[in-house]
Formats: sequence, structure tokens, C-alpha cells
Amino acid sequence: MKALKILFENNAEWVRSRTADDPEFFSRMTGQQLPEFLWIGCSDSRVPANEIVGLDPGRVFVHRNVANLFPHTDINSLSVLEYAIDLLKIRHVIVCGHYGCGGVKAAMEDHQLGLVDNWLRNIRDVYAQSKNELEGIEDEQERYDRLVELNVTQQVLNICHTTIVQGAWERKQPLFVHGWIYDIRTGKLKDLDCCISGVDQVDSVYRIKLPPQ
Repeated sequence: MKALKILFENNAEWVRSRTADDPEFFSRMTGQQLPEFLWIGCSDSRVPANEIVGLDPGRVFVHRNVANLFPHTDINSLSVLEYAIDLLKIRHVIVCGHYGCGGVKAAMEDHQLGLVDNWLRNIRDVYAQSKNELEGIEDEQERYDRLVELNVTQQVLNICHTTIVQGAWERKQPLFVHGWIYDIRTGKLKDLDCCISGVDQVDSVYRIKLPPQ
């Protein structure tokens, strides 16, 4: 469509700039991808995974959805996780939320949005679990930011509760699951210090006894 001509022009310029600096860039891209990182982030257009961490295409395997959720019944997220860990052998899973997340904000409100309300219920569950802490925060913006952080922490736990991750640990495959926040107000990342690297860091009720690998 002519209305999208600018995107093709931008693409052509991007190709020119890439090959000018590195003539072999695209020939390398045709080889097997060997990323070390799986990024589970928000679909928000202001949060581009590769650019935030300054890595070229091919370095980060990316999965994005509204509010960077990892529900235990979501076959899409589970398939991405399994592919990344079992086939790509990634070493680091990064759940990255961001301040100013519209999905988290919507979950704090009570008006109907549509089908997405069912998706956002996962965040409302997080709110309910930490209701006393959150409602003890008088400043609304601070409460909002804190729910963004708590949501990331819960998704880290959800990932670690899967048989996919626990199976990797059982095989002695090096795997680290991290929780980060991207601050769109500054462009900087914040580490929530909730890195999990073994089943011993998972609550016993979620540990699954797997058959020998």
C-alpha cells in the first residue's frame, strides 16, 4: 500500500546503513540463530527489546504480550519457553516489565475493556495477593509502579514453576530467570534482584519430581 511506502523506504535505508558498516551482516543472519537470552516483555511499542540492551538481531529471542504475563495455561508462552530452553539452549530468561504499563494500569481500574479483561485478571490476582502492601501506599503513582514490579516477580515465579524450567535444572543445564523493569521515563533498566537459578529457590509446593533425564 502506498500509505506504507515510508516503511519500505526506512527498511531500505536500514539495510544500506547495516551493510555499509558490516558487509557480512545479513549473510551471518542466514545461519542458525544462537541467542543466549529469552526476553519476555510487554507488547508496548515503547519497549523494543534489542534496542534497550544494545544487542543486534540474532542475540535475543523475544516473546511479547500485553503486560509481560506468563500464565501457566498459556500455550503460546509455554511453547516459546520450551523452544528457547530445549532447542536454542538459552541461558537467561528475562522477564522485563516497564513503568507506565497500560495493562497494569487497566488492571487497577474497574471499567470493562473487553476480552483483554480476562487476560488482565492475572494482574488482578497479583494485586489481591499483595493487597495490604499496595493499599498501604498512599501515592497512586508509587502504588502503580509497585504493582508493575510485583507483576514481574510473579511472572518469574510462574516460569520457574514449569516442568520446562525444572527439567532444564534437572539436566544440569545452566539457566537463570531474571526480573527486570524498564523505566520509560529515563530509558534505564532496573534489576529487581529476583534471579532464580535452581529448584532449591522454588517453594516446595511447586517443585515437581521429574523422571531421570
